[in-house]
Amino acid sequence: MRRPVARGPRFTRVGVWAALAAGPLALAVAVAVPRTTVAQAALTPKAAAAQQAAVADPAGMAEMFVDLWLRADASMPDSPAAAAVRALVADADLPQRPRSEKQAPAASRVTAVRTSRTPAGWTVVVAAISEQSVEGAPLVRYFAVAGTGGKDGGALRVTGAPGEVAAPETAPAEEETFNQPVPSTGVLAGSLGEFVRAYLGGGQGAGVERYLSPGVRIAAPRAAAYERVDVEDVAADSRGALADGAPADGARARVRLRVTGVDRAGVRWPLVYRLEVTARAGRWEISALGAATAAPPPTSPKSSPSASATVASPAPVVSGGAR
Repeated sequence: MRRPVARGPRFTRVGVWAALAAGPLALAVAVAVPRTTVAQAALTPKAAAAQQAAVADPAGMAEMFVDLWLRADASMPDSPAAAAVRALVADADLPQRPRSEKQAPAASRVTAVRTSRTPAGWTVVVAAISEQSVEGAPLVRYFAVAGTGGKDGGALRVTGAPGEVAAPETAPAEEETFNQPVPSTGVLAGSLGEFVRAYLGGGQGAGVERYLSPGVRIAAPRAAAYERVDVEDVAADSRGALADGAPADGARARVRLRVTGVDRAGVRWPLVYRLEVTARAGRWEISALGAATAAPPPTSPKSSPSASATVASPAPVVSGGAR
């Protein structure tokens, strides 16, 4: 019984010998072309996806357009701001100010807060924060910018002047989970007070390591040291953290900590932290501080990923003020 002959290698050898007969240049082409074709086939989809992602988000263009539009003046059509707006939208209507007010009240910052898409295009709501408050004018104004393109990698285009709109609706407040006041004279409040003073002290005095659970790492913000830190309120999500005495080993609780930090300039900053604490050896230790917590690196390939997941917390690290 004859075995079937593998034709692939034979055809390859024939192609190489034919290329040799045709000359060195043909050999180079015969060897290089298949590899190049395969490489291009493998890389082209990724490159196309990267290019599409780079132009798919219209938020940046909407921010730039609103910023320029707020600076432009129809009575000064040759100004740099007006020219920049017309470069984006040739027939865009511009604000027109009285002759006594030639300086456009530019926004100190514009930022996109919501993007929505329809089959016809996209709309971005941009918040414009004023540099200074003017009597009768809001400090923050919202403008909707409409445009097309970007969805399939096409060029973005603004289709006209923005429209002033109401502030986007915010999600309803979630039910407060920290409803158990922690005694200010208790063990937990004392431990948290010592920790937050070390954390916000800018590296002054004792570090934060002594207040952390084994294997947990938290880097203190050293750029903005506070001269004084006062604990205003401590609340937990369970009654297990309310005992005045030593806690039982392994007890856990989530805690909200409200503090006031006073910096070197005398400014008082109300700050809010959400932490997870674990009891060990009769004391409370910090096991998570939002995104500021770093889990210990795995010691072996068999390390369980779920072990580090229990250390990190999805809650935000700092809130701008107590509520």
